[in-house]
Amino acid sequence: MIALAGDEIIADATSIVGSIGVVSAGFGFDQAIGKLGIDRRVYTAGENKVILDPFQPEKEKDIEYLKSLQLEIHQVFIDMVKASRGAKLTEDKDIFTGLFWTGAKAKELGLIDGIGLMAPVLRERYGEKTELKLVQPKRGLFGRAQPGIAVGAHDEGMRSAGLYSTGLGLAAGLPDAVLDSAAERALWARYGL
Repeated sequence: MIALAGDEIIADATSIVGSIGVVSAGFGFDQAIGKLGIDRRVYTAGENKVILDPFQPEKEKDIEYLKSLQLEIHQVFIDMVKASRGAKLTEDKDIFTGLFWTGAKAKELGLIDGIGLMAPVLRERYGEKTELKLVQPKRGLFGRAQPGIAVGAHDEGMRSAGLYSTGLGLAAGLPDAVLDSAAERALWARYGL
């Protein structure tokens, strides 16, 4: 679905392409908690607030409701693919079944426009001086990403694309940052540094 936003879709020959479908998965623990002697208590306002609750037996009406949502979402997905790919799509009956293919087969089906790797394709189109920059979080001593700090996100385009952190994102990662910092200090202190 994300690829549909592009004017052109290029994939590696071994990319996995397709999977035009909708899935919902979960587990049922209702028998397990009974065997363990656990008494679960849930209080709701709204009769459908615990629909598909994994700690209660499945209800046929809940499953039917979920499947109706899946069919609706699936149809939206299908319509998006048809609008984006148009006449490029083949008449293969399996395209919208949730199956997936390699990039090579996806090109035959019309799901992508070409086969290639990002760097060579961009250099071919925009010249040999085209330089790709990896934008990734700065990592601390123990390899964990530091929240809100992006390495390589220098230009205004990155800012407008939302690749700079917000105060909320920074605050959400603060506990991890504090733990990482404390762990690094403890390690260096061990060696008297």
